[in-house]
Amino acid sequence: MLLEAEALAAYPAECEVSAREVADAVERSGRVLVVLDDDPTGTQSVADLPVLTRWDVDDFRWAFASRIGGARPAAVYVLTNTRSLDPAEAAERNREVVAAASEAAGESGTALAFVSRSDSTLRGHFPLETDVLAESIAAHGGAPVDGVVMVPAFPDAGRLTIGGEHFMRTTAAAPAPDDGTDGEAQPALTPVSETEFAKDATFGFSTSYLPAYVEEKSGGRVRSEDVIVLDLGTIRAGAGAIADAIAPATGSTPIVADIVGENDFRALALGLEEAERRGKALLYRVGPPFVRGRIGQEIREPLTAEEVYGASAAAETGGAREDLATGGLIVVGSHVGLTTRQLARLTAQHASARTIEIDVNQLLEPERAAAHIEATVAAVVRALAVGDVIVHTSRTLVKTDDPARSLEIARTVSAAVVSVVNTVLKTTPPRFVIAKGGITSSDVAAHGLEIRRAIVRGPMLPGIVSLWEPVDGPARGIPYVVFAGNVGDDESLAKVTKTLSATF
Repeated sequence: MLLEAEALAAYPAECEVSAREVADAVERSGRVLVVLDDDPTGTQSVADLPVLTRWDVDDFRWAFASRIGGARPAAVYVLTNTRSLDPAEAAERNREVVAAASEAAGESGTALAFVSRSDSTLRGHFPLETDVLAESIAAHGGAPVDGVVMVPAFPDAGRLTIGGEHFMRTTAAAPAPDDGTDGEAQPALTPVSETEFAKDATFGFSTSYLPAYVEEKSGGRVRSEDVIVLDLGTIRAGAGAIADAIAPATGSTPIVADIVGENDFRALALGLEEAERRGKALLYRVGPPFVRGRIGQEIREPLTAEEVYGASAAAETGGAREDLATGGLIVVGSHVGLTTRQLARLTAQHASARTIEIDVNQLLEPERAAAHIEATVAAVVRALAVGDVIVHTSRTLVKTDDPARSLEIARTVSAAVVSVVNTVLKTTPPRFVIAKGGITSSDVAAHGLEIRRAIVRGPMLPGIVSLWEPVDGPARGIPYVVFAGNVGDDESLAKVTKTLSATF
């Protein structure tokens, strides 16, 4: 196991860069980032930005015309949910977003840059999505893409890139001191390729060294040695050094960036601004916090209950809801180990909540599925009248070696979860909704709650777990929490629920 201090010893110290300096540079450029989010958890690091679950031209007109706190947002998120789609569907969805955004931007004279937001543990349709985006941007009058900047780092969740290698932060006990006392635990690093995420049935990979990852995922089309690496020495040398390193990029050259902390994101942002000022056309493939650093947002403190339910939010979404149930709805679909532990802690601590299981095996039997969903809805509606309800899919993951079949099973389960949420919403609107898991939270947002347009209010925990305020549809004004399956600690789900709950 590699200690973090040892990995960083060869590099200069982090340099302080203010968010204001980045925001000023972004304002001068006039560009708005269109962030294609392959599941909704990408919003967890930002605040006060519009998010769309549909991408008609009218939706982009609304987003580009939005004013939040009196200012035009520097980015708009589009929930594409492509991580749950097959490659052909994912490609077509990317094309549709670029076409609609480009048309709306042309009408308003808005300059755009495109961001493909994906997983900080390297799962997703790569290089398919960035290839399609580059083609689509050029097809709609944009400049040919010179470089694809890859920034999967997510320090808030313990994902760091050092020397082009992508790691997960863990802890290791230090050797015992000579005086016989226990040594203090130190941050340590595990290559992401050695974690459960690398074994994903659909998007698995074998290497954490990002240039080699690019070669692997491109089937050898791009050689590892042709990938530009912006290591911490370059990142911390300033905007000019970063732009100089990017200068050779042409024809969608992959560019991977080291990131350990927020100042690195901001330093990178200034370097990218300089590279674009010099004429480079860049496309981005990134983890959640990149956008926050790229547009110069300050790190938002976690929202309090008063902020979530306060008058300011209600005023922007059309007024407070008076028809909400006593209880909130917590929906858990993710099967990663962390989610299962978080669910166990929540059920153990929240004794007054009703826990209801959706049996996946019944969902996969057509003759039993409808009755099972109907019974689940009835139980949820009854329980919401008196308190919170935890609905979770059965914890035994139904596995298959066929990636297409794995996606089909995931869609079947997600469709059932959506049906439950949507029927409950129309019958007894919950006080709040928390959705745990990437595909789960996407489908619950777009289909279960029928959210088309929303505002990202901010995080519920430091740097992670996003709260949306829907501005239209049957869920208007109901706080909606997007909670990735692979973030937080064992207590995180309970903490978020406690903030929003009236009965915990």
